[in-house]
Amino acid sequence: MISSLTRKSFLTAAVLAFAAACSLPAAAQDDEHPGLDVIYVPTPHQVVKRMLELAKVGPDDIHYDLGSGDGRIVIAAVKDFKAKKGVGIDLDPQRIKEANANLAKAGVGDRVTFLRKNIFETDFSEANVVSLYLLSTLNFKLRPTILNMRPGTRIVTQSFDMSDWSPDHTETVDFDDNGYKGTRRVYLYIVPAKIEGKWSLESSAGKIDLDLKQHFQRFAGTATTGGKTAEIKDGKLSGAAIEFTLDIGGKPVKFEGKVGGNTITGTNWTAKKAS
Repeated sequence: MISSLTRKSFLTAAVLAFAAACSLPAAAQDDEHPGLDVIYVPTPHQVVKRMLELAKVGPDDIHYDLGSGDGRIVIAAVKDFKAKKGVGIDLDPQRIKEANANLAKAGVGDRVTFLRKNIFETDFSEANVVSLYLLSTLNFKLRPTILNMRPGTRIVTQSFDMSDWSPDHTETVDFDDNGYKGTRRVYLYIVPAKIEGKWSLESSAGKIDLDLKQHFQRFAGTATTGGKTAEIKDGKLSGAAIEFTLDIGGKPVKFEGKVGGNTITGTNWTAKKAS
């Protein structure tokens, strides 16, 4: 298992290594040479900055970087974006050593911590921002845990997406790392509230029974009132924020609200989930 790359060759090697990563033999695992799922490829600083901008990291945030490498992303989250706490997790002892050395120079006090742990065996549920630079297969393995995080948690990943969970935003970031130019694809995901099931909505239009079918941040379903059933249109979630359109009295009516557990509250309407 390759554990580090020279600056001159890391971009070319990264492409080849990631393409082959799923078929690499497992490394011998001991305290100094753990079996690693991916090789370490540094994230260019321009990409770090844009990832944290897209995640809107700020003073109220707890940021975790899963597979934190030399610590540059989580340190930047606290130092440059003023996150109140940052935690980096990596299994490679060499990366943890480098991260702690960089931390000592950063001047962020005790607001950043690096843990030598397996990301799949670590509780990161306190985070409301998570960054990743892993393979798609590993993102997919993490996905059930991520989807159980608090609605509104921002997940930002580069180069590899979350399979059939479509990103809320994606863009290509150009970088020039001391003369080594390239691009990275960056994806932003916002953990959606869970709303699938039957709901009873009360509004000025009367009682409406909703039957919702959810696919990540998108949803569809039916609305029944007065014995008539219509399709729900344009159903969308952004964290706990919800919006959809119903045809009431022959005209489209837009509903906007906020999900809080088994209740959705909007302006002049409320929905309760059926028990």
